[in-house]
Amino acid sequence: MVNSNTIAGDAAGRGASIPKYSTGIAKIVNSALYRHTLGAAVESRIGRVILLAAVPLIWLVMLHIGPIYQMLKISLLSQYPVQPGVESHFTFANYAIFFSESLYFTPLIKSFVFATGATAATLIVVYPVAYYVAKIVKPEGRSKALLLLLVPFWAGELIRTFSVIMLLANRGALNVLLREIGLIDRPIPMLYTSFSVGFGLVYLICLYMLLPLYSAIEKIPSPLLDAAADLGAGPFTRFRRIILPLSKDGIVSGCCLVFLTCIGVFATPMLLGGPNTVMFPETISGFFHGASNKWPVGAAFALIMLVTALIAAAIFMRLVGGRKRSAI
Repeated sequence: MVNSNTIAGDAAGRGASIPKYSTGIAKIVNSALYRHTLGAAVESRIGRVILLAAVPLIWLVMLHIGPIYQMLKISLLSQYPVQPGVESHFTFANYAIFFSESLYFTPLIKSFVFATGATAATLIVVYPVAYYVAKIVKPEGRSKALLLLLVPFWAGELIRTFSVIMLLANRGALNVLLREIGLIDRPIPMLYTSFSVGFGLVYLICLYMLLPLYSAIEKIPSPLLDAAADLGAGPFTRFRRIILPLSKDGIVSGCCLVFLTCIGVFATPMLLGGPNTVMFPETISGFFHGASNKWPVGAAFALIMLVTALIAAAIFMRLVGGRKRSAI
């Protein structure tokens, strides 16, 4: 009779004779350097939280806070780039230029007007589309519908801007269509006007409105709308008392994203606009082009635009999104 201990010993001996293989990752994990650094951090809860937050924090600091800090630093210098033999010192004169010359107020106000108008137009155009995809389209077809809506935005900003030019030009698709059906005899000058700038902005930024609205409307319980209909609420009443209040978060988020994006758009107003549609980003870019030594002034103007846009967005969020929602 074979003893069980003998069998266990033979099995252990055979297991010991089997060669052990390890990958490169296993060698790193088993190294003393890993155990005393990253491995020790992973073992603690605080260490895991720090490691998870490290990547977004580095992204935020390097690509957002860092450039803004550098621009703030440049805006306070008397000269930048600093020429050899010239000493640069800190000054607030670059900010005083904006407030001392009324010439620069017009582009900033015009940018705010265009951004506000484009935001309102985008909300009016996109809200029915978001509602249709979120509530009318069947759940199994919503992903395909969203994909079809997102495909045009895979192209770059310049490509979509030039597509607007080909659409609104004197010999563009829209004028050709109107002439073929007999509504016009001569082309309508739509390009290089305020209309073309507004149309281009709505087309370029409607994605930022679509996704927040779709996310908010999709979360509205359908039985709630059915119950309101059973109680005698008409379509307008259901929209005003249920759908609109419950989608307020999406409206606020989408409007803020669209507004802040419109304020800083540079290529589209420059390509679609004319001499009467000069925006504040174009004014800022003029200080950085060529061999000009006005970089501090441009940096100061950029920060003024950033601060005013953030203040306007904060006021909008406080006025519209700060109130308590009521379902019915």
